Amino acid sequence: MDASTTARRLGRAAALAVAVVLAVTACTSGGGGSADSATKSEPPRQDSEDINAKPLDQVKDGGEVRLQLDQWITQWNPLQVDGGSYTDTVNLIRALEPSLFRTDASGTFRPNPDYLVEAKVTSTSPQVITYRLNPKAVWSDGKPLSYLDFRADWQAGSGKDPAYNIYDPSGYELISAVEQGAGPGEVEVTFSEPYADWQNLFRPLIPAAGIATPDDFNKGWVERIPITAGPLKIGVADKTAQTLSLVPDPAWWGARAKLDRITFRVMDKAASIQAYLNNEIDLASAGTATAYGQLKNAKDTVIRAASPWDEVHISFGGTGALADRKVRQALGRALDRSALIKIANNGVPVEFKPLGNHIIMPNQAGYQDNSGDWATFDPAAAKALLDEAGWKESGGGRPRTRDGRPLELHWVLNDGSTQAQLDLATAAAAMWQTVGVKVDLDKVAANDYFAKYVTPGKFDIASWRNTDSFPNSKGLANFRLPVGDNTFSNPSRLGTPEIDALLKKAAGTVDPVEAAKLYNQADAKIWELGHTVELYQRPSVVATRKGLANYGAFGLATEDYSVLGWEK
Repeated sequence: MDASTTARRLGRAAALAVAVVLAVTACTSGGGGSADSATKSEPPRQDSEDINAKPLDQVKDGGEVRLQLDQWITQWNPLQVDGGSYTDTVNLIRALEPSLFRTDASGTFRPNPDYLVEAKVTSTSPQVITYRLNPKAVWSDGKPLSYLDFRADWQAGSGKDPAYNIYDPSGYELISAVEQGAGPGEVEVTFSEPYADWQNLFRPLIPAAGIATPDDFNKGWVERIPITAGPLKIGVADKTAQTLSLVPDPAWWGARAKLDRITFRVMDKAASIQAYLNNEIDLASAGTATAYGQLKNAKDTVIRAASPWDEVHISFGGTGALADRKVRQALGRALDRSALIKIANNGVPVEFKPLGNHIIMPNQAGYQDNSGDWATFDPAAAKALLDEAGWKESGGGRPRTRDGRPLELHWVLNDGSTQAQLDLATAAAAMWQTVGVKVDLDKVAANDYFAKYVTPGKFDIASWRNTDSFPNSKGLANFRLPVGDNTFSNPSRLGTPEIDALLKKAAGTVDPVEAAKLYNQADAKIWELGHTVELYQRPSVVATRKGLANYGAFGLATEDYSVLGWEK
């Protein structure tokens, strides 16, 4: 995972670096292949999933896999804003807590039999979901899973009590009641409005005992996981050594996890490449030209690629000159996206194609390009929009002015940006200069990039990745209007009641074809708003140790650490 680019709540998945860096969406790992032979890899296909899938009888029992982690995980509660905004946290916690559904390579939800006997819609007016829980499923404190856990997650996650500092209320805010069903192992969840993506809720389910108060919710999961119910548990968590391990939980009622240990080491992407080459970890990102060049012919290595929900964009702020929609629209019309994408794509073995949708990826049903004129390179149209906004040409390469003020904007960049990121930003700034907009590139400390600039909305222009905004209803948080101080995952604070209404209506439309029509209508309005210029869907390209099974590039599928291992 790319800690510098996985801020899911900010472009959903919370991505933590400027957009054009390509890094793996799955963590890198460690140890098991021999190092005597070189495996030359053909350029990878961008398949829906590429994980060397093997049935469990073809996977060894025992052993260790070593993976890279971008940053130390401090907040383990995925419902809390600092936990849910970090993709690493969400992926790991699903191995430690009940994840009622998983997604397959097509993005289709499949019930997890370790926790569910059945879950289905039992009423449509109002919508009621009845969950029948696996009677073997118990928390580490000995209590069985029950409606009390569902109720606690709903009450905390709905956003109705501001004392709970939540990540995203989508879906939870539409629940009107959670009650016990026919027996203690049955749960009935009633919605005030239809919600199509109900299977994405309670993924994972967090124990009521761990979030009984706002203080428990916000602080009780800092540097600790108070209660678990998964195939794995924390083995070692050494903050000083920046090492974390997961080991099989002997109390687990399902099939034992294949490995004895999964070890995560915190390191940046540059260090992970050398660590992989030194056989210290078993997977590394190969998504940049430099990384791919170093890893493609490494010993015992296979390059894998897939297309996850992961997009790269340029985002505009909503203050100053950019409070004017025409100025934002002009910036979009002045960009030659194809030229910018070529900069990012240079030397990477899969083709990046222009992305025309903020909500639906090209490998999802319902995708269509809604960018229209708003992402069509047309400097003359950009100049006309700036004229209409009252920004007058100054000539001589100088920025336009209005009321004596120059049209000068600032692009905030992470100081850890790669050369490709800098080249892309420099190229975009040159394009804007030709229409009379001066854009300065301001580098800021990596640790401050989101905390002090993007999240508080203190930027004119910034670029990051939106990851894991799947299913589609999760896209609402990226574009919805703020409510008080809660900006959801929309740091620019740009939006309209019409966009909110379309996205909410789509989220409540059970027919996927009709829902896609509504999402696409909303997306066209987002393009018109000048909220974000989408660049491309970012592929996951990784180098994996030969023989690593059930792990690699997942696309739209859910990672499952319990089946990760080495081929027999």
